[in-house]
Amino acid sequence: MNYSILGDSDCPLVQIHLQDGESVKIENGSMAYLSDVVLEGKMNSSKKGLGGVLGAIGRGLTSGESIFITHATGTSSRGEIGIAPPIPGKIHVLKVGGANQYRLNTGAFLACDETVEYVMKSQNIGKALFGGTGGLFVMETQGTGDLLVSAFGDLLALKVTSDRPIRVDNEHVVAWDASLDYSIQVASGTFGFTTGEGLVNEFHGNGTVLIQTRNIHNLADAVRPFLPTSTGN
Repeated sequence: MNYSILGDSDCPLVQIHLQDGESVKIENGSMAYLSDVVLEGKMNSSKKGLGGVLGAIGRGLTSGESIFITHATGTSSRGEIGIAPPIPGKIHVLKVGGANQYRLNTGAFLACDETVEYVMKSQNIGKALFGGTGGLFVMETQGTGDLLVSAFGDLLALKVTSDRPIRVDNEHVVAWDASLDYSIQVASGTFGFTTGEGLVNEFHGNGTVLIQTRNIHNLADAVRPFLPTSTGN
């Protein structure tokens, strides 16, 4: 993927350059502008026929992700498309290939090469009930190429080692190495009520967890008291 990240660090935009016939996959609704590029919505599945339809529907129901994904294809050697995530924050590229595969939190995906897929991996019931990473299933990458993820706020990489597991609040997790194991735990007290924290993901093994520095639900809670409320007659 030939791309440039433009704008300031708080509200960047990705400009992707496409050759004639070259395609990338982008998140639905992320297009800001385009030139010599056509867009086509396709089922969010690598399988063809009925299996692909059922897989895309199942993915949407279990993960909250869209059933469809947008394919952008260049129509000349000067194809160009600008895409932007819905919230302000950093954009980061993950190099996918071989043993370098990742799991993504819901809403992290922005774009990827045609040669990259993400599939749904089942979680155990405990993780599904308490995790913020896609319900009964979680997204895992496959293939080789570049994949762009977006974060709310800045994006930091935390190293996990076998002798040093790391706990991360569910709402701050963006992506992590697929080789890492994780469990859902209470931050402290009774469901975190004594500290104001809730449920956390504890990551084990050797690898990296990408986190975002801001929590969009905390922001919503902070501004809610200042929003006007409607009153009936």
